[in-house]
Amino acid sequence: MEKEPSYNVLGGPLQPCSTDPVTGFFRNGACDTCAQDQGSHTVCAVLTAEFLAFSKYVGNDLSTPRPEFGFPGLQPGDHWCLCAGRFLQAHDEGCAPQVDLDATHLRAADIVPVDILRKYAIAP
Repeated sequence: MEKEPSYNVLGGPLQPCSTDPVTGFFRNGACDTCAQDQGSHTVCAVLTAEFLAFSKYVGNDLSTPRPEFGFPGLQPGDHWCLCAGRFLQAHDEGCAPQVDLDATHLRAADIVPVDILRKYAIAP
């Protein structure tokens, strides 16, 4: 799998999203992507209890630890590379988390309009 160039939605170099817990399609701490990343794990979000409950409700339980997969379970305040489509769905349902634009891959804009991403931007 070959990573696409690492640029963020602001046009600069893609910044790390989280190494504790380690996130990203490549599990390299960044929201890098490639052609095989069908979910487009490109939005660096700051998780909230509301979003985690929503994600579990729609079938993607991110809060329960899964040690057999090396997954610690996520908590409010964790940064995580979300699937762009799930982020847009959460926006539509009124429960989208904040976003780190510096760590959100440019490819996220293929699915989520940049003006929507900016609406949830964390302060620099």
